[in-house]
Amino acid sequence: MKYKKDWTKVSYPTTKTERMEAFFSGYGFSPHRHDTYALGITLHGVHSFSYQKSMRHSMPGNAVIIHPDELHDGEAGTDEGFHYKILYIPPELIQQILGGKPLPFIPGGISSDQRIVSAISNMLTNLECQLDSLEEDDGIFDIAQALNDVAGNKKQRKKLNYKAAETARQFLLDASNEVVTMDRLEQISETDRWSLSRDFRALFGTSPYRYLTLRRLDRAKNLINAGMTLADVAAACGFTDQSHMTRHFSKAYGLPPGKWVDLMLRN
Repeated sequence: MKYKKDWTKVSYPTTKTERMEAFFSGYGFSPHRHDTYALGITLHGVHSFSYQKSMRHSMPGNAVIIHPDELHDGEAGTDEGFHYKILYIPPELIQQILGGKPLPFIPGGISSDQRIVSAISNMLTNLECQLDSLEEDDGIFDIAQALNDVAGNKKQRKKLNYKAAETARQFLLDASNEVVTMDRLEQISETDRWSLSRDFRALFGTSPYRYLTLRRLDRAKNLINAGMTLADVAAACGFTDQSHMTRHFSKAYGLPPGKWVDLMLRN
C-alpha cells in the first residue's frame, strides 16, 4: 500500500486514551518525549526510529512500545513510507491495574510477542467508532497484564510510596494553570521531595514537572482543535506566551502546533 501524501487521523478522544492512525512517506517526527505509553502496530512499510541510542526497525505486524519519557523520533525505513496505528495510555492507568509495581519496560521498543500485539491491536480495530467504556477498560487491563508479563518484572526491593505519588499527581491535575513548587508538593504528599521525585518517576514514568507540562499541552490540543488561536491557547493553558507553548509542544509531539493542525484529517 502506498500513499502520496503524509496524513494523520485522530479518533474521538476519551478521558483515558488517545488513538491515532498515520502514514508518513519519509521523515515523520523529530526527537521528542511524552509522558504516556505509545503503543503502536506497524501495518505497512518499515517504521524506523531512534530509541535508547540505537536505530530500531518495526516490520508489519510488530508492536512498537515506547516507554513514558523515552526520547524517540520516527521515519520511513524504505521509499514506500510507513503506515501505522498507535494508542496512548497514561501510566497512572497501568498503575491502577498493577498496584504500585514498577512500570513495565520492553527493551528495544519493538515486540512480536503475540500477547502484546493482540492486546494493542484489539484497542485499534476501528478508529471510526468511539470505544465503549467497558470495552476500553477491558482493553487497558489486557495491555497492562501483557506488558507486565512480557517485561518479566522482578520482585521490588524497596516499596514505593504510591499513596504520596498519587496524591501529588491528583494535585497536579487540579493545578494545571497554577505555579506549582516542590515545596507545595511536599506539603500535600506528606513526604520529602527527593523520595517523591523518585517514586513519581518509577510509578508514572516521568517527573512531576513534565507531568504538569503535558497536562497543559493536553488542554492546549483540545482548544486548538476547537479553533482558538495559538496565542489565546497559550494564555489559557498557563504558558508564558505562544513561543513558550510551541517549544514544549514540539518537544512533546515532535511537531510545532501549526504543523500538527495541518496534518489532522477531520471527518
